[in-house]
Amino acid sequence: MPHDTIAPGTVWLVGAGPGDPDLLTRKAERLIAAADVVFYDALVGPGVLNLIPANVECVGVGKRSGRHSKDQGTIDDMIVAAALAGRRVVRLKGGDPSIFGRSTEEIDACAAHGITVQVCPGITAASAAAASGVVSLTLRGLARSLTLVTAHARANEPLDLDWAALARPEATLAVYMGRAAAGDVSRNLIQAGLAPDTPVMVAVNVSLPDERLIRGRLDALAFLVRTIGDRDPALLLIGQAMAQPIERGAGQPAARRTTSSDRIMLV
Repeated sequence: MPHDTIAPGTVWLVGAGPGDPDLLTRKAERLIAAADVVFYDALVGPGVLNLIPANVECVGVGKRSGRHSKDQGTIDDMIVAAALAGRRVVRLKGGDPSIFGRSTEEIDACAAHGITVQVCPGITAASAAAASGVVSLTLRGLARSLTLVTAHARANEPLDLDWAALARPEATLAVYMGRAAAGDVSRNLIQAGLAPDTPVMVAVNVSLPDERLIRGRLDALAFLVRTIGDRDPALLLIGQAMAQPIERGAGQPAARRTTSSDRIMLV
């Protein structure tokens, strides 16, 4: 692969998608192959990492569930130093770089040193989870909007979200990094007026071979996440669009859905 995709001394923020290498964009694959160095997150799937050529330097800068190999300032400095050395830099991020990926901090760090930065989008976990569950994130008459939030808060600080704005019955709410805060999410949404029986889907290790989709009700959300390992990334999808077709009265046969017991649990 020629190096004409990335100019020396420039940086690409590349979305690695949810983990399945088949969900990587063709552009992302070309950029990875053209890099001199790849800084990658912990949530980048092993199949994606296997696509990086052997001659490309790979540097793990993962951050997961409070276990950080590098703080953000250090990551910024590493990216800047590599680009200033004239290297072709790919910053590989799980999902989409622009959705809870702290892209702005890395872009600003590069801009402060006159380094050109470009972004290659990726499939975000909410889209991949909906595809695995064979549901739509929006649905005419039931889910007119989609809201993406993160449940990650600073250490020792409460989860500060506008619960009244999020507790909308005609919307789908996607809560990233929601495993630890599932009980708070459930309690606050119900207190804000969302029905306790609102359908939810907990998506674990989305798109990977050990993916699990756990369906249930909002008032059981804290219980649902207890079946998840404390290292497994989990996404919470909440709203009427997460209901099974027969529950929505859509008239679609249930046989059209994946129901393997090791992938989907109904609670």
